[in-house]
Amino acid sequence: MKKTVAAALAAAFVIGGASANVSAAANPFSDVPAGHWAYNSVSKLAAEGVIEGYGDGTYRGDRNITRYEMAQMIAKAMAKNPSGASKAELDRLAAEFRDELDALGVRVAELEKYADKVVWQGKIEYTYKSHRTDNVYDKGKTRVNQDDWIFRFEPIAYVNDHWTLRARIDAHTDLTHDTSTDFNLVRGWAQGDYDNFQVKVGKQPLYTNEDGIIWDTEYTGGEVTFGKLMDGLRVTAYGGRLAQGTVVGATRNAGSWNGRQDGVSANSRWYEATGRLGRDGNDPSSFWAINVQYDPGAKGIFGGAGYYSIKDDDLRNFVDSSGTTWRTYSNNSDTNKAKIWSANLGWRLGKVQVWGSFAKNTEADVENNSWQALVKYGDLYGGGNQNTHKGQWAVWAGYKKLGSNTSLCGINWDDAYAGTKGVVAGASWAPMDRIVVLAKYFKGKYIEGNGDAERLFGRVEFFF
Repeated sequence: MKKTVAAALAAAFVIGGASANVSAAANPFSDVPAGHWAYNSVSKLAAEGVIEGYGDGTYRGDRNITRYEMAQMIAKAMAKNPSGASKAELDRLAAEFRDELDALGVRVAELEKYADKVVWQGKIEYTYKSHRTDNVYDKGKTRVNQDDWIFRFEPIAYVNDHWTLRARIDAHTDLTHDTSTDFNLVRGWAQGDYDNFQVKVGKQPLYTNEDGIIWDTEYTGGEVTFGKLMDGLRVTAYGGRLAQGTVVGATRNAGSWNGRQDGVSANSRWYEATGRLGRDGNDPSSFWAINVQYDPGAKGIFGGAGYYSIKDDDLRNFVDSSGTTWRTYSNNSDTNKAKIWSANLGWRLGKVQVWGSFAKNTEADVENNSWQALVKYGDLYGGGNQNTHKGQWAVWAGYKKLGSNTSLCGINWDDAYAGTKGVVAGASWAPMDRIVVLAKYFKGKYIEGNGDAERLFGRVEFFF
């Protein structure tokens, strides 16, 4: 987005509330004469030091300015600590140019400490999922559909220049079965942002640098990220506990059954058609982890590595009521640990990106590795946010294999899911600002046992 002298007038309006007693000084620019419609505003901006013009004494107000130049004006206006209507306009401008202000070293928190202490944002999300698979009972096909609404709040409370309190509060409606939930606190954590590191403490998101093939969940604990060790290099250390049921030694298919473990009727609930064979998941997990990632953001190569050490009794194999031992995790039935190593590597040029990631659980003998390889084009891969603009889009395609005992709580409900392998494709598009339409498709097979699997996924997101 580019602007001409209108950008200067917006800045003049912002400053007007904080410097109402400053009269227009003599205009220093030869190309803005006294009769010009912007004379008073430009004169005021020059007197306030917000604009400087050019060395030849001209302002060149008919020239398009860049977003970076606009951010410079906003930064100078922020230093005036405006109030009232001027502050409200500055709030809007600062939100629009947040990235450019960050690049200038100007924290938007410097503005927000003069605004309301709590910023409310969130989204309304509609999701359609269709799961098709073989039915072991009648040798036909099982199809299970699900329609969901989620109403999500993500408030941010500003404590001081470095610390914020953040949360996620969800209400869920299952349109397929006409059931709904009250609002639930899904996440809540304190976050400290400093020049060279970031600290998080509380119940927070766990989404690591393999892009969802291991984790897409929450955990309670702490993490520290060190950045600026060199341009683009970040190191993150994690430690804490995951909720019971998050980690379970399991398999999606029992090979000795010679068919689909989860072949059920189309009238059954979604989780019955996508559930895993394993222990009861009653024990919470303890874990620690480390990620190292290098991504300069510009064209070229990027990548990283990770390690996760997990302890959970639900990883053990189990004995059913008939006395049969189900080896759904390891040939050593006493094992209650997981040790997962991961690596990712990619290359980008403009909007084109080729990327892949691999993970292996060295403690598991069943479904003990996961990997994905994708080709992407566009700037809206995977969904949007409050800063998504009209016209953004992306397409991607590739291959995924998600072993159940490595993809412990990954993105298992979008395209490929734990225990399957096959081709994936997707597309996203923003028809308007802060509205995103997303579609994904998966076609593949189960890793253990027989059976084809197919999934269609669609979502519409409205951000506010």
